[in-house]
Amino acid sequence: MWQEEDNKLKRSFTFRNFKEAFAFMTEVAEVAEKIDHHPWWANVYNKVDIELYTHDAGNTVTIRDHRLAESIDQIAAKYTLKN
Repeated sequence: MWQEEDNKLKRSFTFRNFKEAFAFMTEVAEVAEKIDHHPWWANVYNKVDIELYTHDAGNTVTIRDHRLAESIDQIAAKYTLKN
């Protein structure tokens, strides 16, 4: 689940392996580029940490972040996530 803290919308995803994590990131990158709203993220092996916030709004969470989070969740639903 997404958590809002420190003026950021945050979530971590854990996949079965690096290949799935990277494929997920590639799909998210396509959506982010299309809507011109890009996440901060980090990837180590099968884990992807994402933070969303809007620079133009003073580095705070906006509806744009929530919309991107919804799209990211839809992409993640295609994968078998680990807890």
